[in-house]
Amino acid sequence: MRVWDTLWAGLTDGYLILAARETLIAALFGCIAATLIGIPLGYLIARSRIVAATLGPYLAASQAVPAVALAPLLVIWLGYGLLPITVLCTIIVIFPVVISTALGIRELDQDIIDAARLDGAGRLDLVRRIEMPLALPSILAGIRTGFTLSITGAVVGEMVMGGDGLGAALSKGQGSTANVAQLFAVIAILIVLAVGIYLLLTYVERVLDIRKGIS
Repeated sequence: MRVWDTLWAGLTDGYLILAARETLIAALFGCIAATLIGIPLGYLIARSRIVAATLGPYLAASQAVPAVALAPLLVIWLGYGLLPITVLCTIIVIFPVVISTALGIRELDQDIIDAARLDGAGRLDLVRRIEMPLALPSILAGIRTGFTLSITGAVVGEMVMGGDGLGAALSKGQGSTANVAQLFAVIAILIVLAVGIYLLLTYVERVLDIRKGIS
């Protein structure tokens, strides 16, 4: 009951809602940045062996370093606040976006691409009208996975780099006078956010699949 009372109090007075909003903003900015960077990189990796051989080790290394280890470095380089948290989220999300894009492009039916070329489609036409639309389900799956990871990155960043989000609420809950009820209340909000975002992006993916099938 104490957890429920704490959760309800945090929602009614707006404290947890504002904290969730701050975390979502950082996670969203990081996911958008990772998407804008990751999709072109994934395409280049799928279409160029040189790019794949060059960037592959760095992508693998980005997954070997835990987010908690990167956070102090980002504080030194970028200070406190939204910017370093967003950068941390971007680093975490970019790997699934790059990989899902590369896999989606590599798995395209070569016959379709060859037919489009015979019809006179240029490189940009192939990318815009054939390759990216057909690879979209795989790309969206990577973004969906990445966004849930971005929330984790935002929370870790807020615990280390400051802010007013759910990570800061967790830090307060585990202070010298540990507030277990607050910790569980924040965890409950995080679970709801992660599940809600996952279901929303799954729905968007299905809608786009249906529209693509109709067209």
